[in-house]
Amino acid sequence: MIIEDRDRAQITKMFSVLDQPVKFLNFTQTFECETCHDTRQLFEELTSISPKLSLEVFNFTLDKEVAAQYRIDKIPATVLVGEKDHGIRYYGIPAGFEFASVIEDTIMLSKRDSGLEQETREKLAAITQPVHLQVLVTPT
Repeated sequence: MIIEDRDRAQITKMFSVLDQPVKFLNFTQTFECETCHDTRQLFEELTSISPKLSLEVFNFTLDKEVAAQYRIDKIPATVLVGEKDHGIRYYGIPAGFEFASVIEDTIMLSKRDSGLEQETREKLAAITQPVHLQVLVTPT
């Protein structure tokens, strides 16, 4: 088990506010990379906490069309999807502080609310060209 009992209890409490379904799309492969198995297991454990959560696992090599649809170019990768795909991707295992981000993103997607102030929403709505943001983190 990746999620310890005390953490599971806290996550269960946090997920009690989930409103709408959220789907995790996990991309892995048969000959797995170093963290593919643990990443898949982590999301399996998360989906077992709430019936509002589901997991679909795709083989990066065999499910090329699905990987291309979600623009997945490396593994392990997990896409978080609410009522639509908002472009939220996690590459590698979301451990440490990144795990807290997965929890927060899941809640925001389920509530269908980013939590942004109205002024911020208006400024973002004024952006007329696509923007590609990447946040890179390292455990060190």
